[in-house]
Amino acid sequence: MDTIKSLNKWANLHTYIPLDLLRIALGVFLFIKGINFMADSEMLVMLFKPIESWAGGMLAIHYVAPAHFIGGLLIVFGLLTRWAIIAQIPILIGAIAINFVGEMDTNNLILAIATTLICGFFLLYGSGKHSLDYYFKMQQ
Repeated sequence: MDTIKSLNKWANLHTYIPLDLLRIALGVFLFIKGINFMADSEMLVMLFKPIESWAGGMLAIHYVAPAHFIGGLLIVFGLLTRWAIIAQIPILIGAIAINFVGEMDTNNLILAIATTLICGFFLLYGSGKHSLDYYFKMQQ
């Protein structure tokens, strides 16, 4: 808990508008991916084709779209940002792994790696000063 408080203090002292815009762009990207997965469930099933025989394959399909949809909204507004990113990490690791198990698509691989790295940054950095997390914390 002290580690998170110290990270929050550091992040609030070093908050820059470009980082907030990057957080918002990440949230919008994940939100749009969630909408795409909900609208085109066949595409999502095709992505999970290499792991359909594994236990929990169908559970993963039902987890990905809502997690991107809701997590993207939370990240955009900076509300429970770390929790939303923790929910995204298994999906992004799976997105990277699917490229090695199934057919390699370098564009998807680069996109998944970049998104994972940005999520890792915001997992440590937090939501920043221009977020609902900061606003609610200041209201206490």
